[in-house]
Amino acid sequence: MALTNAQYDTIIKRYDEKQLRLHRRLEETQAGLRAALPEYAKLSDQIASLSVAYGRRLLDGDETALDSLREALDSLRTRRAALLADAGMSAGIPEPEYECKDCKDTGFIRGNKCHCFKQAEISLLYEQSNIQEILKTQNFSALSYEYYSGEDLLLFKNAVITCRGFIENFNSDYHNLFFYGTVGTGKTFLSNCIAGELMNLGHSVIYFSAAGLFDRISRSTFHKSSGEELSDLYEDLYTCDLLIIDDLGTELTNAFSSSRLFSCLNERILRRKSTIVSTNLSLEDLRDRYSDRIFSRITSHFHLCKITGPDIRMLKKRLSVRK
Repeated sequence: MALTNAQYDTIIKRYDEKQLRLHRRLEETQAGLRAALPEYAKLSDQIASLSVAYGRRLLDGDETALDSLREALDSLRTRRAALLADAGMSAGIPEPEYECKDCKDTGFIRGNKCHCFKQAEISLLYEQSNIQEILKTQNFSALSYEYYSGEDLLLFKNAVITCRGFIENFNSDYHNLFFYGTVGTGKTFLSNCIAGELMNLGHSVIYFSAAGLFDRISRSTFHKSSGEELSDLYEDLYTCDLLIIDDLGTELTNAFSSSRLFSCLNERILRRKSTIVSTNLSLEDLRDRYSDRIFSRITSHFHLCKITGPDIRMLKKRLSVRK
């Protein structure tokens, strides 16, 4: 969906704020080095002056002086690097800690939107601004097997292996995942683990609860001036690198939602775009609740991961009460 001017300005403002923070940190680093190493300050000033002279000669077309200026710049930079090495900074000035190393937190690469900018658009357009907060706690580093035992443990371990393979082979192999089983056993957690890893690798991810997805489609479909908005919505749903539909079966199931679900799944299958679906429904319930076409698409084109066990959310709640 297209951003409004206000939404676009909001994203640009966030990147401006990132650049300002980086600039301030760099200034603080430079100021510390200048105070601690006077010779570093002197060499840096000489490099700056010579760079300006180099630029002026370049603009004037004076090619005869360029080689000598370049050699002088290289010599000064070599001396400055040696000075830092002698001071115990063999790697030179630390690289700024960019949130996105690809665009260096500018949002653009050679004039084109970076993947991080596109994900920022998705987050803003589809009310997923809290996904980054969720992913801070729902990621593989928080993975635990302590609530599972017996066959439940085996199923969950196999699901984790499948998830890691899904991420590792995402660029080379096309796969879809279907998590099903009992309530509160980690299906959404694993979906979020995958989402976080792929977003960190630069892939676009759209997350919807099933109820939220069909509500969004319904509002866009029946709104008076919704033609372009609906077209943009479907384009995003069909083309994002990964679409996650969580809690399938919690939506109001009717002919409208079933037809839209089939269209979404089928189109992404045709385009070989990966989808993750999670549900508390059994395969039998899935077959009874949805059309044969939907059941066929899921069982034929998705890797089925059954996860069973105790309701971890309720278990944690009970344990916290006892404490």
